[in-house]
Parts: sequence; structure tokens; C-alpha cells
Amino acid sequence: MSAPVATRVAYGEALPEMGELFPDLLVLDSDISKAMHTGAFEERFPERHFDFGIAEQDMMAAAAGMAAMGKIPVVNTYAVFAALRACEQMRTFVAYPNLNVKIAVSHGGLAVGWDGVTHQGLEDMSIVRAIPNMTIVHPADAVSTKKLLPQLIAHNGPVYFRLGRNPAPVLYAEDRPVTMGKAEVLAEGGDVTIVACGLMVSESLKAVRLLRESGVGARLLDMHAIKPLDAAAVIDSAALTGALVTAEDNTILGGLGSAVAETLAENCPAPLRRIGVRDCFGESGDPAALFEKYEMSAAHIAAAAESAIAAKQGRRK
Repeated sequence: MSAPVATRVAYGEALPEMGELFPDLLVLDSDISKAMHTGAFEERFPERHFDFGIAEQDMMAAAAGMAAMGKIPVVNTYAVFAALRACEQMRTFVAYPNLNVKIAVSHGGLAVGWDGVTHQGLEDMSIVRAIPNMTIVHPADAVSTKKLLPQLIAHNGPVYFRLGRNPAPVLYAEDRPVTMGKAEVLAEGGDVTIVACGLMVSESLKAVRLLRESGVGARLLDMHAIKPLDAAAVIDSAALTGALVTAEDNTILGGLGSAVAETLAENCPAPLRRIGVRDCFGESGDPAALFEKYEMSAAHIAAAAESAIAAKQGRRK
């Protein structure tokens, strides 16, 4: 297996090729080109790279103007600054007119760890999900990041591309196709379904192995598209296993867990347990230690799966 790679690094590696494929692609930075790894694009296409400094609202509004002129701007910043500081510009100037702006963010989730609460995007996906016309894509590893990037650039409309700060295990083979908006089945099992996104996909794979040791078969979906959700995959999994767990490095309020809960409630009610940040702020610390403290580790995902299975069995009595 390949060494872990941060999805933000994979994104930066793929950007120059995207510049070749999409002549109208522009890259906008907010004084974090080193963190977002956009330097290779700037080196190859200096006339198509713009640094706005620490002025995220201005950058988002400028991106809207560029898109209105037929360009494909990619805004680069941290999750908290895109979804919170520049939220009004994203909502009113990008999403409302449904402009073709791509918003690439890093430092989403508790896994940011040492940078602490000011830079941990724990609610960004929930905020963006509530805005009409927005698409949200949160890849699990470096390979799927590179496979999804040209698809989201080709997609006509605003896309929020959530990337990770820390190295993540490589889960996908280079020759495996990944289709934007379609959940990928990474493990099969008949007792429970785990629906995960981003870094929590690899954490959920560990949980699948823990459950297997206990004789429990867990199905795992990589739900990289938070919005629009692959509702058919959720409904099919509910019919197959009758119990579900969601796992996201985001608040459980309004993100992946809420999207899955809404789908189940409206189509096929089934026991559901949600793993994520539970209506609180994060803190600085080692990411692994934080995942333990906030009950988001593989062991906690496995325990939630056991709880969902027990609830399913209780309903059948």
C-alpha cells in the first residue's frame, strides 16, 4: 500500500494538469499558496494565478465576477474562512446566481488538531449544505481526489471541495473509476452499513475490521458527495442491512449524518447512529487523541454499529 498522502497535497499536484485541460481555469489564493500546494500551478501559469492576501471576502466576490465573464475560478482558502468569513459572498454572489466557482478548502474537521478551534472547520459542510445550488465533495484519499477534481471542474455550477490537512491512507487503486456523486462501496457486509466521508472513510475501514473480528459484517460506503447525497445508495443499504452509522469529521448537525437521517426518515426509516463532533467546539491536540476524546475513533464507530444493530434487532421482536 502507498504511503499516506494529504488530499490537499494531491490536489496541488493535480492542478497544473487541470490548467492544461481547462484553458479558462484560474486559481485564486488568500496568502496560503504553500498550505494549499498551488505553487506548481502558479509556476506553470503565472498569468492565471492571483493572490488576494488575507481578504477572503474580496477573493470570493472577485471569483464571482470572473465566473460571470466565462472563466472557471478556483478559490483556495481554509474551511472556516470560506464557510464563515466569506459566507455572505459565497451565498449571494456565487450560489444565488449559480455561478461556476469552485471553492477548494483545507483544514476541515477536528483532524486539524494542533491548529486549534480557530482553524478547525467543524461546521463548514453544514453551513454550505444549507445554501441552494451548492455541491459538496469531500474525498477520502489522494487517488480519489485526483479522479474527482476534473469532474467537479467540468461540473457547471458552484462546488465546495473539502480537503484534508494531514496525510490520509491511500484507499483507491489507480485504475478504479470514481464517479462524482455516486457512493463507492469499499466493504461488503449484511449486518450494518457505515456511511463515511473524507478521513473518516479510512477510520471506518478500521472499524469494519474490528467488527469482522466480532463476527459482524459491515458494509462501508464512501459518500464523497455530501450534497447532492447519493440517496439511492442509502436506501439500498437500509434495505440490505437495516441499520446504519454515519461518520464525518464535522458536526453531526446539518452535515452527512443529517443528510442520511433525512433520507431514511422520508424513505425507509431504520436505526441510525451518527459519529462526529457533537454540538461543541474543538481544541488543540494530537488528532488521534482528539478523535478518542470526541468519540470519533474506529472503536467508537464499531460501538455505534453494534448499537444500531441492537436497535434493529429490538424492532424485530
